[in-house]
Amino acid sequence: MSHDDGMRVRREVLGDAQVDRAITGTTELTGDFQELITRYAWGEIWTRPGLDRRTRSCITLTALIAHNHMDELALHVRAARNNGLTWDEVKEVLLQSAIYCGVPAANSAFAVAQRVRVEMGE
Repeated sequence: MSHDDGMRVRREVLGDAQVDRAITGTTELTGDFQELITRYAWGEIWTRPGLDRRTRSCITLTALIAHNHMDELALHVRAARNNGLTWDEVKEVLLQSAIYCGVPAANSAFAVAQRVRVEMGE
């Protein structure tokens, strides 16, 4: 996939405002990393036909919770909503993560999701 394909998917999933912030914040140090995630995460993985975006969002939320990446989790809770997950479905992913990732991680994830829900006005 090309950089342009990755950028299109990145914008569709994360939204223009988030991607614009990331691009605006790109420096000489971070430019190659931004290119890497655009080309490979968004251009190669998120465009594969084997899973739909809703399923990819569920997997991504769980992985971020498991590794305690709460800043990224907020970004991907928004992305999950963009990909069509309802708040009830987000809740179910977080509940499942309590069993497989740990209650403290899920507790933090619920706090992040609640903050995002309020920020989104939903």
